[in-house]
Amino acid sequence: MTDTAVTKTTVEPKTRDGTINADARRRPLWPAGLVSIALLLALPMLVVIGFVFVPAGDVWRHLAETVLPDYVANSLLLMLGVAVGTLIGGVGAAWLTSMCRFPGRGLFEWALLLPMAMPAYIIAYTYTGLLDFAGPVQTLLRDWTGWGYGDYWFPEIRSLPGAAAMLSLVLYPYVYLLTRAAFLSQSLCVLDVSRTLGNGPWRTFYSVALPLARPAIVAGLSLALMETLADYGTVKYFGVSTFTTGIFRTWFGLGNPAAAAQLSALLLTFVFALILLERWSRRHARYHHTSQREQSIRRIRLTGWQAALAFSFCLFALFFGFILPAGQLSWWALTVVETRWDSEFATLALNSLGLAAGAAVLALLLALLLGYGRRLHPSPAIRASVRVAGMGYAVPGTVIAVGVLIPFAWIDNGIDAWMRASLGISTGLLLSGTLTALVFAYMVRFLAVALQTVESGLGKIRPSMDEAGRSMGYRPGEVLRRIHIPMLRGSLLTALLLVFVDVLKELPATLILRPFNFNTLAVRAYELAADERLADSGPAALTIVAAGLLPVILLSRSITRSRHAQSA
Repeated sequence: MTDTAVTKTTVEPKTRDGTINADARRRPLWPAGLVSIALLLALPMLVVIGFVFVPAGDVWRHLAETVLPDYVANSLLLMLGVAVGTLIGGVGAAWLTSMCRFPGRGLFEWALLLPMAMPAYIIAYTYTGLLDFAGPVQTLLRDWTGWGYGDYWFPEIRSLPGAAAMLSLVLYPYVYLLTRAAFLSQSLCVLDVSRTLGNGPWRTFYSVALPLARPAIVAGLSLALMETLADYGTVKYFGVSTFTTGIFRTWFGLGNPAAAAQLSALLLTFVFALILLERWSRRHARYHHTSQREQSIRRIRLTGWQAALAFSFCLFALFFGFILPAGQLSWWALTVVETRWDSEFATLALNSLGLAAGAAVLALLLALLLGYGRRLHPSPAIRASVRVAGMGYAVPGTVIAVGVLIPFAWIDNGIDAWMRASLGISTGLLLSGTLTALVFAYMVRFLAVALQTVESGLGKIRPSMDEAGRSMGYRPGEVLRRIHIPMLRGSLLTALLLVFVDVLKELPATLILRPFNFNTLAVRAYELAADERLADSGPAALTIVAAGLLPVILLSRSITRSRHAQSA
């Protein structure tokens, strides 16, 4: 018997012309590039966490002894108030519009999302103008009754409960959106079993439907509470001391970046606690559907006082969350149309729209790169890198701004010192004094919005499409350009619009990082409102709200067209 030598040969991928595909040798560049991008986007958070170990001197001791307890207490109380408001409004409206039938339900199921287009600081300005002592509500009350100052009690809008109410009115759609989708996707067989056991519709809601929707409810609530912690305009305008206002005061008032970064790190612990709470709430519980039966939802028909109560409940949230403030903004904009709609407003609009469009395009490109790179190389390291790159949305804009400004200022100072010593010229603030720092902060903050949308679209494309493209000799970039992008047009447009509107509304990061003599609509509305020129802030605020309507409408239509909504 003769020994046979067995050799292992490697087949190099070839292109359509028969040559060896050089991309096969360059594949290690993809993982390295993805990890580098993730580390760069994680830099602000790493800087903030690293400053925990930097001594802040007497400033931190002063903060801990005086205002830090107020920051903690007010932040917790604000979160508690928003949690109660968003749970009542979001879960109640989701159940009524998905499982009940009453007049106006078809309108409410998409219109209840409209408050998402209203930034919290803008609704705070409008209600202050309406409910303050000199506002139309109290003025009309005094005219009717003949009362004067001090003769009657009226709730104070500029307070912690007032801030919680304002935030609840614009954040309940987070809970409503996810909870309604969960109700629509629940197995009808389970609900039918509950009814056969003698449970009425409302007992079925409490004992079956609500527990099944718990993951969606907790996820929506976590998003609402993260937005609450990230808010700056509302709490600043209402005079409520929270972590975001404290970071501003420490940085600009006390001039201590180390103490501001340590406050930011403390705020990060609240954010990560919310993330852990959301994951802990699910633990080992599973919420799979055990039936494949597709049925139309048999909605509970409400009549009489029940129908009126359901209609009033939904109308309350929509009216006070969108219709009333949008109407007030429109009235203010009309009253100052001759003085505020001028060349300065056009400049602000161009600045805002150009900045938002550029940031949205850049975020979309990065999301495509990261999402497709993860699809090509689904290794644990790549998955972890992409997850790190998408963590910024949970971090308040104030924290990100602090984490961006500290390293960028250090780099600017180093370059300037070297250029002075070498060439005798000053380079100035190349990074921290230009739009570079602001756009980078937007990427850290809002890349997750584009990334999740793109990954959701990529997940619907079968891997066989990639294999077919590679068998034709396409390189990975060509597969993405020729196959995936045409199939992802809807997801890409959605991601582009969502990031565009988020950048347009962003206030704290823009306030800290904007270059000198550069203003946006959000900053201008905040400055005018802070000067009590509420009517003058109307055009800028109304433009921001109008720009946010299109993504909200598209989002509502996508839910309505879902499989279970179609069967409904």
